Amino acid sequence: MNIKQIIKMIDGKLINQSADLNRVVKGGCGADLMSDVLASIQPDAVLLTGLCNPQVIRTAQMADVAAVILVRGKQPHPETIDLAEREGIPLISSPYGMFELCGRLYEAGLQSLELPLLDENGYYTED
Repeated sequence: MNIKQIIKMIDGKLINQSADLNRVVKGGCGADLMSDVLASIQPDAVLLTGLCNPQVIRTAQMADVAAVILVRGKQPHPETIDLAEREGIPLISSPYGMFELCGRLYEAGLQSLELPLLDENGYYTED
């Protein structure tokens, strides 16, 4: 599935118009803690988040995220849009909440691209 198809499926609005919408997306991740994203997301995922600051784009760039989807119709800061434009990361806003967006994408066939953050004893690890 590519980003253009995802935008249509989630009633999304592309915020940075020059972004490449043909990149293939292998799965997704929903998170607001960027440290969790860096620790667990795999490449070629869409990142669903409620955060609208430039740090989201910096994190997406470092993690090789295919696109960032802002939940609940949120609109990003101008600095965030500028950074997404420079980095070539599609920035999308959708009117749905994170729970519904995750469900819609999963139902459409996207898998979770989050790695577990558990240690050898099965406990959650924090850096």
